[in-house]
Amino acid sequence: MTQEQHYDVASYALGILDDRDAAQFEDHLIDCAQCAYELESFVQVADVLATVDAEAFVAAERAERDGAVLNRMMREVGAERQRANSRRLYSLAAAVVVFAMLSIGALFAGGKWLAPDQAGTTETGAQGGASQLDQLPSADGVAIGGTKLPGDNYSGTDNRTNVAAAVGLLKKDWGTQVSFAVANISGPKTCALFVVRTDGTAEKVADWTVTETGWGTAANPTPLMLQAVTATPRDKIAHVQVQEITSTGAGETLVRVP
Repeated sequence: MTQEQHYDVASYALGILDDRDAAQFEDHLIDCAQCAYELESFVQVADVLATVDAEAFVAAERAERDGAVLNRMMREVGAERQRANSRRLYSLAAAVVVFAMLSIGALFAGGKWLAPDQAGTTETGAQGGASQLDQLPSADGVAIGGTKLPGDNYSGTDNRTNVAAAVGLLKKDWGTQVSFAVANISGPKTCALFVVRTDGTAEKVADWTVTETGWGTAANPTPLMLQAVTATPRDKIAHVQVQEITSTGAGETLVRVP
């Protein structure tokens, strides 16, 4: 009797021996009381194992393994999300600092723009520099076709709508500054200013709301004065026009200048 034949007891009980090995083990079993005794105990174990759902066991093992992988993945995702949140907080903090600096600069510049001109009236186009907007004149003293706006001035009144407009186009290194005043316009409505280029294309550069009292009317004599900017060079602008904006888009043209 060899040690290898004793090892065959469990294999025989589980039915995993091939026919030749099983026959050899059965011949050995006739003369080996020890193997016969061990086989009797293994038969009970084999019966219990026969009731086990192997696929369920494999699935449970896989689920446990996958669960461990999932837990590792969730930890990695959590750590990455925490790092991303930290980056966002740093970015937000930096943005707040930049916004605060810009706000302080805007308030400083606004104080200069709104302060009275102590040096007196300057020639059109000589105010400011290429990196900033030239200021508008006081709205109280502006009449369409009267006080000049920064840049090349144009004005006109639409015979059909009676809306009047004055426009100042000032060349800048970055494009064109558009200053404009609108009068004889009643509301309520929404309007927009379009720059029409020499190639026929149009660009909306500003929009605003007209209340019931309007602008430059008997109820509100002060004209509306605004400024806008465009990257379109001054020599590429053919004209500008004020249009009413409806729920479906640009509507009626109220006035065109020049």
